[in-house]
Amino acid sequence: MAMNLGRRAFLGQAALLGAGAAMAGGVAGCKSMSPGAGAATAMGLRCKPLEKIRVGVIGLGMRGPGAVQNYSNLPGVEVTALSDLLPERAERQQKGLKDKGKPDVTLYAGSEDAWKKLCESDRVDLVHVTTPWLLHTPMALYAMRCGKHVAVEVPAALTLEQCWELVETSERTRCHCMMLENCCYGENEMFAMMLCRKGVLGELVHGEGAYLHDLRDLKFSATGYQDMWRLKYSKEHTGNPYPMHGLGPICQYMDINRGDTFEYLTSVSSGQFGLTQFAIDKFGKNSPEAREPYKLGDMNTTVIKTRRGRTIMVQHNTTSPQPYSRINTISGTQGILSDYPLRVALSPKSHEWMGDAELAALKAKYVHPLWDKNGESAKKAGGHGGMDYLLLLRLCHCLQKGLPLDISVYDTALWSSLVELTERSVLKRGSSVDVPDFTRGGWKTAPSLGIVDVG
Repeated sequence: MAMNLGRRAFLGQAALLGAGAAMAGGVAGCKSMSPGAGAATAMGLRCKPLEKIRVGVIGLGMRGPGAVQNYSNLPGVEVTALSDLLPERAERQQKGLKDKGKPDVTLYAGSEDAWKKLCESDRVDLVHVTTPWLLHTPMALYAMRCGKHVAVEVPAALTLEQCWELVETSERTRCHCMMLENCCYGENEMFAMMLCRKGVLGELVHGEGAYLHDLRDLKFSATGYQDMWRLKYSKEHTGNPYPMHGLGPICQYMDINRGDTFEYLTSVSSGQFGLTQFAIDKFGKNSPEAREPYKLGDMNTTVIKTRRGRTIMVQHNTTSPQPYSRINTISGTQGILSDYPLRVALSPKSHEWMGDAELAALKAKYVHPLWDKNGESAKKAGGHGGMDYLLLLRLCHCLQKGLPLDISVYDTALWSSLVELTERSVLKRGSSVDVPDFTRGGWKTAPSLGIVDVG
């Protein structure tokens, strides 16, 4: 049986990876909040209800504008501050809010550390971080040390050290730190959650998730990721740098960190072919882009074993021509749901997938209340088919009611920990790697995540 490893013992087994760890270590706290020692667990953390939520958004490139738009449509929520390295981006969102008749927004833009002023502002309760990956943890830490709740884009952390810092800072400051895993709020994912919670699939045995998304054009585009940061990451790292979209929903189905948790994993990557071939085709065989070495394997496959004996497979591929898929498979003793396209098979007719009419009837019977009541509004709001809207709707509802969040800081850390753990395993020819218990045993008694709503 694997050891139940705490932070220090686990980190002592191997050196940390990459520049992200160095960045996380150098974040200064705010004068308004000095973290203390010996803090209590943040499991089931309830904070003072916020009748009105004042939101500051950092990063207004790809994802930030959508967040600003969704927040501006939520009851009891006001966007009060915006920050971006490029002033014109912040000004564009400020104008959009003004055109909708919203109150004045304070801008913090034009310098590398302007975002810190947003975190320090007494007009902000919730800091929403949507910036390049290396900045996620430093910004989340600083915001919590300023006494602010944090919603941070995926991945929330890139190293184990960063994962532990997020956990311990949330525990000390009593501030929420939630990773914005929108796929947990997808229509089919929440339908799957209903089947799991209602026992339709029986005892859960195995899950499969993925992020299979052809991003070659974006990675090589000068107008895609700011300063081409995602391509740079592909030059420096292997493993699975983006496991959460497929992993998060599976973890919620299985109540990971709420009755079960990860024990160990093994991870293998294919060779790197796609980026080089794309660069040859686009820029020429002798171009700098084609001659550049890239470490990120095209297909990464990771298998996780849980403490209760269940298994999860997670895949990542952003460099092969393929249709988008998150796989989203959950299998139990009474049936299976698999997505892309959506299919269900249940005992005693589990040898074949349900027909269209039978599947439609099952979906109608087990529609999730969040989608049943808010699905039309979500689809109109947009954002990945409406799941972005439902994520923020539920997040703000919990903050307004003083409820624990659906995705805790422990979930945030555990799901993010795969970034480093999969790289470790890949570099050791697929050797198994123990997964730390960020809850320090709290998963054994934590209540299940139920069928959540905003009513």
